[in-house]
Parts: sequence; C-alpha cells; structure tokens
Amino acid sequence: MLTRVKSAVANFMGGIMAGSSGSEHGGGGCGGSDLPLRFPYGRPEFLGLSQDEVECSADHIARPILILKETRRLPWATGYAEVINAGKSTHNEDQASCEVLTVKKKAGAITSTPNRNSAKRRSSLPNGEGLQLKENSESEGVSCHYWSLFDGHAGSGAAVVASRLLQHHVTEQLQDIVEILKNSAVLPPTCLGEEPDHTPANSRTLTRAASLRGGVGAPGSPSTPPTRFFTEKKIPHECLVIGALESAFKEMDLQIERERSSYSISGGCTALIVICLLGKLYVANAGDSRAIIIRNGEIIPMSSEFTPETERQRLQYLAFMQPHLLGNEFTHLEFPRRVQRKELGKKMLYRDFNMTGWAYKTIEDDDLKFPLIYGEGKKARVMATIGVTRGLGDHDLKVHDSNIYIKPFLSSAPEVRVYDLSGYEHGADDVLILATDGLWDVLSNEEVAEAVTQFLPNCDPDDPHRYTLAAQDLVMRARGVLKDRGWRISNDRLGSGDDISVYVIPLIHGNKLS
Repeated sequence: MLTRVKSAVANFMGGIMAGSSGSEHGGGGCGGSDLPLRFPYGRPEFLGLSQDEVECSADHIARPILILKETRRLPWATGYAEVINAGKSTHNEDQASCEVLTVKKKAGAITSTPNRNSAKRRSSLPNGEGLQLKENSESEGVSCHYWSLFDGHAGSGAAVVASRLLQHHVTEQLQDIVEILKNSAVLPPTCLGEEPDHTPANSRTLTRAASLRGGVGAPGSPSTPPTRFFTEKKIPHECLVIGALESAFKEMDLQIERERSSYSISGGCTALIVICLLGKLYVANAGDSRAIIIRNGEIIPMSSEFTPETERQRLQYLAFMQPHLLGNEFTHLEFPRRVQRKELGKKMLYRDFNMTGWAYKTIEDDDLKFPLIYGEGKKARVMATIGVTRGLGDHDLKVHDSNIYIKPFLSSAPEVRVYDLSGYEHGADDVLILATDGLWDVLSNEEVAEAVTQFLPNCDPDDPHRYTLAAQDLVMRARGVLKDRGWRISNDRLGSGDDISVYVIPLIHGNKLS
C-alpha cells in the first residue's frame, strides 16, 4: 500500500499528467503499438499544409504560429490560429475541423422514421464553395455550420479520430429530427409518427380526476377519441438539438471504444463544438476548453470547464455508490491535506459528496488511503492521473502501476448552451471565441475580450483576414516571447507552454440567418 501511495504521489507531482505523453501508441490494453492508426496524424485540413510544413510547424523551440492561408477555406470569414507546445509532447495534440453539414430527411418515408443512409455531409474544404446556409430545395435538406476543437492527452489519437468523425455522428442524430425542426410552428410530437396536436395547451389533456368522473372526453366515451390521463411536457425544438448533440458525443465515445481493438487510438481528448442551425448557435463542451461571446464589449460565457474540482461531488458520489471502482486504494472523501497515521482518532476537516461546506470527522484507517481527488486548480487530478473529467476516449487509462481503470469516472456528456442569433443585431466586431486551455490557462476572459476589442477596430472592416489576424494576436499573447527564463507574456508572467488553438468567429453573419 505504501509503495502504491508513493507512486500516486509521484504521478501527481509531475510523473504522469494528462497531456504529457509523446507516444502515439500508448495506453496499454487494446491500443497497442502493433495496431495501425485509425487516421494518420496531421494538422487541420483547412490549413492546407504540406507534409513538409507540418513537420516544420513541430518546432518546440521556435513555436511558429500557424494561420489560415486562405480565408475562404472557412465559412463566415472565420479566423483560426494555432501553435505547438514547448516540448510537452512530440506532436501538437490539439485538433480542429470546420465543415458545412447537410442534413436530409429520409426519402419516401414518414419523417419520424430514422434513416441512417440519407445523411450527407458537404465539406467546406478545400475551397469555400457552397458555404451559405440554406435549405436544399431539391433534397429538402437543412445545412448547418460546424466548428470543433479537440485537446488530446496521452497522445493525439483520440483527438484525430474525433476531428474526423464526430461531425458524422452529429449529422446522423440531426437527420432523425430534421423535419420536426423545420416545422417550428408545431411542438415536437411525443411519439414519432403521431399527427401534430394543434389543440390549445389548456385543453390538450384531461386530468386523471376528470377522467375518473366520466366527464366529456373521458377514456371509453363513445363520443370522443381516447385521451391521455396526464398533461404532457411541452418540449421545445432546441431541446431536440441539444439531445442530438449529447447523443452524438456518446456515440463518438462508443465508436472509439469499439475500434480500439482494431486500431491504435491513443489517449483521450476534450471536445468543444459549435453548430449554427436554423438561426441558433449550439455550443457543446466536454472538457476544459472554453467558448465566450464578445458582443459590444460584453462577455457572454458559452461553456463551463469540467475538472476534478468542478465535478467533485459527482465523482465522490459515484465512488460512494460503487466503492469497488476505487480498488481499495483510494478514499472518496476530501481532506484539506493528506491524512497521516499519527492523526488516527483525531478530528479533521473533511468533505463528502453531499457537502459544499466542511465539517469535522474522526479519522479512521480508511481515511489514510489516497484521496480520489487531489490537488488544487490546474494541478487537481482524479486518482493522481488526469486533470479533466469529461471528454472522449481514455478507455484504457489506468492508475499508474495498478489495474484500476479511471474511465468509469470520466463522462462523454457535454454541456450544451444555446445562443439565439436573432436576438441581437451584431456588429463586425462581435465574435465567438473558441480556444483550448492553452489560451485560458494564462489569459482570463477579460484579457481576451480586451485584446479583441482593441485589435479588431484597428483592422479594415472589409478585410476578410481580420479575424484570422485577431486569432493570431491571441495566440501570440498567450504564447509570449522566449526569454532566458522560458516563454514570457505581459508583466513578465509565464507564458503558455501548452498547445494553443483559437477560432475567432464573427457573428455579423448570423444577422443574415434571422
């Protein structure tokens, strides 16, 4: 036990950290190096880099910032920039993709019946043709824009796979509901195939009491059709889109789990995606990347980070309900510091899954085990191993030198937030910022907003490169300048040594959709 604890402490202090591996085949289990890669490593396709340029970009000393060569490769004149880490891993483990998805109904069938074969995808690459959001009159499909960022750890395999395939899962899930979404005047049916219910909300159903009194329209009455006993929930259309995105993340994670027996899919990744569908932005986040809207100088957060600290109660509750997941090596309780054997029988501050505050408990033998969550801030780890609690992959991740799997504590479920583009007349400097944690580790929301609001007004509003230059500026501010004491940013603070990827998406194009 003491040896295991020492190993866990060593891991926490820097031995094993999420994202520190340079291996593309690591992870053990089914992801062995004897298996082929699912997809070859590369940089985002929309950058249009040659293989030589990809290799040159992997300079951990110079850390060149990559930007779009042609703005027409991305819709809405979206800006993008990225830079590799300062030596943490061989490859840049961030990945990105951006496409225009076309979702079509199933031909020759009722609209409520799923059809996996009728979903089509139109890429925005290698050129920008056909990037306007519109309904396809011939196929009666609906187009939507898709942006994504993936931050890999313990290898880039999962991030590469997710960047290639998650959009297909999104399309498939939306295809099941596209006809319902297009008919925005009618609430989604409770059961697929039912006729739309146009009756007023206050007369849609009878209460159980009224039906038992035998009132008009009661079940069994010959004069009226059968009715439901209880009032139904009214489900808005955007909830169907949220559910589709949540299902897409789940299906992507399950696909990685299945395919790791045939392919080498190293590590795991966080996932942050945005789709623009029927005049609304849907931001889905699983991990510690972040999205914010900057609108007339105002900051509107569009995501939350999922870390061991923010999800402490969920993780502790799972461990409490299923203690076997702890492998008799960890305790689900949290203490201000490690408990020492000499403190047995004393009262110490602790926190359980049902608590946001702290209380005192008498220390017992089980409290000497290593804590499920250890550390603070960016150094907080689950089982002294991983610093993010939501994402894709990590199916083979174990506690160092043990057979304890960490995946049961990790979730692929994203948080989805919705922004109605029609609710505001956006200007040329109103933008949505998407970035991996390499940016947010060193720059606050306020610093990013200040940088953008100072930079964009100095650019020609008709210059299509202005948003790419803004993204480049943010990456430069977070990376900093290499000095004798490492990479430094403003006020001589330590710059980001992590991979950094940034989208700057202008919202003025959303005015045309509302």
